[in-house]
Amino acid sequence: PLRALREKRELSLDQVAQAVGTDKGALSRIERGVQTPSLELASALVEYFRPSKLTELHILYPGRYDESGKRLGERTQANSVAAAD
Repeated sequence: PLRALREKRELSLDQVAQAVGTDKGALSRIERGVQTPSLELASALVEYFRPSKLTELHILYPGRYDESGKRLGERTQANSVAAAD
């Protein structure tokens, strides 16, 4: 979700990295899920991209979300009701 949002806003790795106090290599690794940022950096990224639906969880656990930010494996209410029957 982080990379998709950055690209949607037409921002470079350099621009975002400078704004949140990190380097573009680290930001690239964070976007790819290779590196886990500190909570402080995750919070700074969320603040930088406000207003958006991006949360610290999207940044700290990118493998749990698709590019739109929707949690993977999330059931709809209709699926939940059917599963309960």
